[in-house]
Amino acid sequence: MIRSSTALRALALAGAASVLLAACSTASPSDDASSSSSAKADPAAKCEVGTPSTDPFAIGTMLPLTGTLAYLGPPAIAGANLAISDINAAGGVLDQPAEISTSTDSGDSNDMTVSSNAATELIDAKVPVVLGAESSSVTLNVVDQLTSNCIIEISPANTASSLSGYSSYYYRTAPPDSVQGSALGQQITADGNANVAFLVFNDTYGTGLRDSTQKSIESSGGTVVYGGTGKGEEFPPGQTTFSSEVSAAIAAEPDAIVILAFDETKSIVPELKSQGWDMSKVYMSDGNTADYSADFEPGTLEGAKGTIPGADASADFKSKLVAGYQASEGGELADFSYAAESYDAVILTALAAQAGGGTDAGTIQANMAAVSGANGGTECTTYADCKTALDAGDDIHYTGPSGIGSFNDNNDPSSASIGVYTFDADNKPVYQTGIEGKVE
Repeated sequence: MIRSSTALRALALAGAASVLLAACSTASPSDDASSSSSAKADPAAKCEVGTPSTDPFAIGTMLPLTGTLAYLGPPAIAGANLAISDINAAGGVLDQPAEISTSTDSGDSNDMTVSSNAATELIDAKVPVVLGAESSSVTLNVVDQLTSNCIIEISPANTASSLSGYSSYYYRTAPPDSVQGSALGQQITADGNANVAFLVFNDTYGTGLRDSTQKSIESSGGTVVYGGTGKGEEFPPGQTTFSSEVSAAIAAEPDAIVILAFDETKSIVPELKSQGWDMSKVYMSDGNTADYSADFEPGTLEGAKGTIPGADASADFKSKLVAGYQASEGGELADFSYAAESYDAVILTALAAQAGGGTDAGTIQANMAAVSGANGGTECTTYADCKTALDAGDDIHYTGPSGIGSFNDNNDPSSASIGVYTFDADNKPVYQTGIEGKVE
């Protein structure tokens, strides 16, 4: 399709302005799926704060060790392990060592029995806090089960808007889809793309992020020509062949194609390339903005872009993650997605226990917002410094490597950074810039 170059330049300027000025503005509550969660009864409604427990601080994990999100397991594990190490180096929680007492596999949305069994194991272990899951669909499968048993679930990676305010015992250190979708859509139009196609799987994560991204694209003057909301053009999770979907998307004559999927991306990308698509006009999100150096020929994704929620972690933090993962797991850490969010989730729960004088779920839950800075307080960036401030009787505002703001009334981060990445010639995403956004 031939387009006026003047019109495309205007769209690019408008999109760039919206990135710089609007940042990651979110959908209004009436348009957001979170509005439906507020009408749902809190699964943890019966949970109360009792006598604080003096048991050692121990958490459980439900992270992807198998399935389509298994590549996200190592960085989350590395983040959690480093947090426990830093906590214990600073004297532990209530003068006792902290530990990860029970580790389970969350699997993925293709087989929900894996996460259901993991939740049962964690409930039987009587852990007060569960770190995970990373898939929003998996969390929606287990969140009632965990929180109704008065266990805090804190996810380092859930982004589904329907989880905002879901339960008083559910938290996350990643922002909802509305923030990433806004940033991704604005980046697409800022790059001068007027017509956009989506290749999106029919999963809570995929469709939710598609909806937010589409809204951002359309608000910047763009048009979705394939795979949009309500068109019924999604594909099922786990699909392995995409000839017809790719053909249909390209036939719609888009300027850019957005892939919202997990492991299916490894089949979609070769199909796009074989059908002659310009791979620099591909956009992805946190579910598939990953290292593909071992999967594709060099240069396959060069110039493609993706977004990942979270600040770009410092080199020092990354080196500690790598060394810690090698020491504890005996493996190489090739990806850092959500490692900082995992680290901060563990630190925040430990600080809540320290602040409340108890390691039980009720005490931790009652102090989560406060230690995150919801009420102001002394800003501190490490567990050791925050613990010192608490011991002195001060209120604190923990600010960790993920760069998120304090918890809001929905137990979401009140602000977050969305990183924009460009794939290099080795098919690895390289951080370019961060867009700050507030969560409404």
